[in-house]
Amino acid sequence: MAFPHGGEGVIASLRGRVAHRGTDEVVVEVGGVGLSVVVSPRTASSLEMGQECLLTTQLVVREDSLTLYGFVDATEREVFRTVQTVSGIGPRLALTMLATLTADQITAAIAAEDIAALTAVPGLGRKSAQRIIVDLKDKLEGPVAGAPVMGGTAGWRTQVSAALTGLGWSTAQAQSAVAAVAARPEAADLAVPDALRLALQVLDHTQAVAP
Repeated sequence: MAFPHGGEGVIASLRGRVAHRGTDEVVVEVGGVGLSVVVSPRTASSLEMGQECLLTTQLVVREDSLTLYGFVDATEREVFRTVQTVSGIGPRLALTMLATLTADQITAAIAAEDIAALTAVPGLGRKSAQRIIVDLKDKLEGPVAGAPVMGGTAGWRTQVSAALTGLGWSTAQAQSAVAAVAARPEAADLAVPDALRLALQVLDHTQAVAP
């Protein structure tokens, strides 16, 4: 079966009832058919079981698979598409970027050449972050200022918890790590990438000392 433009325009959006919700996948029932959609933990948490939802989507076609990715709006999808034009950035890492940072925060980090913010994304190293900045600095349009990574514990707790569960940690583990970071004196001033980095350190240390 041939898909135009690699499948990008086949399914542009979905509107239907949420029949299942996981940490990184939802099933949207459309006309009696349940469609599996891969989403970020943040997007999944924003959807309600049994309620109607509208997702902007991107179909990624591979030789052995068809994967439908879902986003809350076209801006997220555009960032998802654009970062994949950079060598070494695939759909899973692109989605992890959107699980860790918002679309505006990714755009702002690229515009500001903020390598620290980008390397807070699990799996994204310094060289890849530098490549993203070089390749995309003039391609992604968005706020170059005024889209800071949220500070204050209320700003980062939900995002960090969602990112951790999306990376495979249990809800209890994620909440425990977030609580440990929130107890730090500087917690109110932490940006999301810094809070996520500290939470991962907590989890790594917990694993290391576990019997």
